[in-house]
Amino acid sequence: MDISRKSDGVTLLGVKGGPAIRPGSSMPTSILVNLGGRSFLVDAGLGAASAVCRAGVALADLEAAIITHLHSDHYLELGPLLHTAWTSGLKSPIPVYGPSGIEDYWQGFVDSMRFDIDLRMEDEGRPDFTSLFPLSPIDHDSRIAVGDIAITAMRNHHPPIAHSYALRIKSADFTVVLSGDTAPIDEMVEFARGADLLVHEAMLTEGIRALCDRMGYKDDRLYRHIIGSHTSAEDAGRIACEAEVGALALNHFVPEGLPGYGEDEWLAAAKTFFKGPIHIGRDGMAIPLGK
Repeated sequence: MDISRKSDGVTLLGVKGGPAIRPGSSMPTSILVNLGGRSFLVDAGLGAASAVCRAGVALADLEAAIITHLHSDHYLELGPLLHTAWTSGLKSPIPVYGPSGIEDYWQGFVDSMRFDIDLRMEDEGRPDFTSLFPLSPIDHDSRIAVGDIAITAMRNHHPPIAHSYALRIKSADFTVVLSGDTAPIDEMVEFARGADLLVHEAMLTEGIRALCDRMGYKDDRLYRHIIGSHTSAEDAGRIACEAEVGALALNHFVPEGLPGYGEDEWLAAAKTFFKGPIHIGRDGMAIPLGK
């Protein structure tokens, strides 16, 4: 099901936690938000550009891009996506919001593409590239406006990254909360209070050791990182329950694609606490809001 620009909803473009992809795996994180006739992107993992188009939105019609934190599975394709929007006929700016450090990434991308950008501006008459993508920093309690859509950022807990954010997105009719990557935190309950939809990252704790063993690393650093900086599906359900949200969607799955850790296991874990509607995310899943 596609969500058109006139319909309110969220499309989970990529639902895999972590940057690696393999045959048959899901794609890394990106989320398309359509509210109040506005379309904007939250995170831009690998595959985001084609996923936006498959969701029925032209890249040049995006009205903002927001990056929640600087792990590659959340911003690897930001530059290529915006460059492709530019070559697709973009004329109106797409503001870019991100944490401290996003400006270094952006400058590096522009420098790496300088020959192509300058050539296309001179040879093809395209508009000035950098002026179409103004950068703005986000921090705890930052306020972002996309038209009449109000977005508030809250610092979450995703060590060792200090600048990592959840987003509360509010239109005249609906409220959506995106957890970003985070360990479970009490503040998320109030931040998500009464939202129509909470999209929360999730891990199945019992599968983390199997995931790390598959990676073949010689020590426990990856295991300790995942366990210490992500949220179990049970805790995601508990947060949704305590926040009294209308529906819960799980995404950023860790592990993803391992035998024995399928939809039934994710659903059972989330239902430990949350008894409302639960969406087990998959690439391209459109979640409509309202009736």
